[in-house]
Amino acid sequence: MKHKKQWMETVIHGVFLLLGLITVGCVLLITVYLVLAGIPALRQIGLADFLLGDTWASTASEAKFGILPFILTSVYGTAGAILLGVPIGFLTAVYLAKVAPPTVKRVAASAVSLLAGIPSVVYGLVGMMVLVPAIRTVFGLPDGASLLAAIIVLAIMILPSIINVSITALEAVPKEYEDASLALGATPVETYFRVSVPAAKSGIAAAVVLGVGRAIGEAMAVMMVSGNAPNMPSLFQSVRFLTTAVASEMSYSSGLQQQALFSIALVLFLFIMLINATLNFFLKRSKEE
Repeated sequence: MKHKKQWMETVIHGVFLLLGLITVGCVLLITVYLVLAGIPALRQIGLADFLLGDTWASTASEAKFGILPFILTSVYGTAGAILLGVPIGFLTAVYLAKVAPPTVKRVAASAVSLLAGIPSVVYGLVGMMVLVPAIRTVFGLPDGASLLAAIIVLAIMILPSIINVSITALEAVPKEYEDASLALGATPVETYFRVSVPAAKSGIAAAVVLGVGRAIGEAMAVMMVSGNAPNMPSLFQSVRFLTTAVASEMSYSSGLQQQALFSIALVLFLFIMLINATLNFFLKRSKEE
């Protein structure tokens, strides 16, 4: 019997190791493919002209492949979505995890789960039919498809990830921490924000990382509400993100244009890796301190 259990554990460990190796292999395969597909365009166009050029005219007689507007738009759009979505998601998670009655928590958790399951194209459709006309009317613009509309849609889309992961982290905090704080005379609100939240900061930081990844990688929804025009980023002007630049032209691209789109995908891939590595570095550093 003991020998059989050891054999089963060995098999299970082998399966887990195999699945882990497959995951790592997929990441390496994607990385190698993007590098091999993207480097030729960078060599032909020039790294500085590609990254710092402010004009994208891939189908013109004298084609130009500057992606600086796409990079800045992705940075501003992601930063705006995080600044708008993280406080709302964080405070909602604290309320649902620590304050809300069971009935309210159950209903709200179901709504958040439903929000997470809505396809991105539906977000884009609702944004295009409701949000874009509202922005056009409120601000008196000729067209409401803009960076502002994309930021609002992205902020809504990252809420489920932030709320669900933050709730899990807050509920994992030992109740003894809160009881000790209350016994020392702290109010419930002080206990939640000075004891529970710091104890769950690693999980909350992970929620922010997931939100950043969702915001950077979204394409369909922002394509439908941002106007998808290769302009330098402005809050009330039509813009194009790195993801939408690839999605909008890949179907009819060829030659250098297609290679340039693979280069954009490579830049986006490295951009996401850099952000995740930076956030993980600060997260590990805070744990050590």
